[in-house]
Amino acid sequence: MSKLLRKISFVLILMVVLSFGLVGCQKNSELQTIRLVEVTHSLFYTPQYVAINQGFFEEEGLKIELLNGKGADKVMTSLLSDEAEIGFMGPEASVYVYNQGRDNYVINFAQLTQRDGSFLVGREKDDNFTFDKLKGKTVIGGRKGGMPEMTLEYVIKNHGLEIGRDVDVRTDIQFDVMAGAFVAGEGDYVALFEPVAATLEKEGKGYVVASIGEEGGYLPYTCYSATKEYIEKNPDIIQKFTNAIYKGMVWVQEHNSEEIADAVMPQFPDTDKDVLISLIERYRDQDSWKPDLIITEEGLDHMMNIMELAGELDQRADYNKIVTTEFAKKAMK
Repeated sequence: MSKLLRKISFVLILMVVLSFGLVGCQKNSELQTIRLVEVTHSLFYTPQYVAINQGFFEEEGLKIELLNGKGADKVMTSLLSDEAEIGFMGPEASVYVYNQGRDNYVINFAQLTQRDGSFLVGREKDDNFTFDKLKGKTVIGGRKGGMPEMTLEYVIKNHGLEIGRDVDVRTDIQFDVMAGAFVAGEGDYVALFEPVAATLEKEGKGYVVASIGEEGGYLPYTCYSATKEYIEKNPDIIQKFTNAIYKGMVWVQEHNSEEIADAVMPQFPDTDKDVLISLIERYRDQDSWKPDLIITEEGLDHMMNIMELAGELDQRADYNKIVTTEFAKKAMK
């Protein structure tokens, strides 16, 4: 081959390589960034992290900027102040906002988890724990009016104990520092999400004695929501987002615990793989992740029953106002 032909071939190859690179850059630039604020960063939300790490959002043309709100109140503030497009939290927050009479209230469009994801942690290992052992004890429960704290109270009351008389449930410690407060000596028990509870077990600083999720029954516990105005203006984005979440839920159903652990490890780099596997199995055993995005009226009613029992709800919100099933139904077809 002559020098001229070699040069021409080199130029053609270079042009092909560059064109592929430009296509890739163009494809990435076309992704629309969505700020998603989650109530906390927990293995309980495994299908969401699978959807992110497996590229399901990119398939829908979206890029997720994931932020930890550290509490439903802060997630709601982010939505109402336009600091985020989509919030991920308990739907109780949308009930509070709707009852304030706001025009641009928040609507829940898909559920991810269908029961409470917290575990009751004690200071001693107790394979024969019963809730009557809480009598005369103090439990660190979380923010007053938050779904984790209200579900905890609901479970305690269902076991015949009276809050304030038989059991002291503390609501003065912020959600993200509850584990630290417990380790420092506050309370006799604490309600924690994973992998925090397992971390305490591994360090010998606390032991899971009961599942609040198993005791609390079906609830649309954590859901995706956006303001009424945003959903009306961006139905295509909400649909794409919902599609990606559903893909993540189905993927989790179709893969084993080890494969799931591999998929979520980038989100939990400080947690050993064997711990991730055991926690994934713990959540799967209590049926936390059914691939069903639809928030039912029955489920929302149960949640509002719990809110009323906790003394946090004076007026029920209209299911048809704060819930839409349109996007979930399309994603599940």
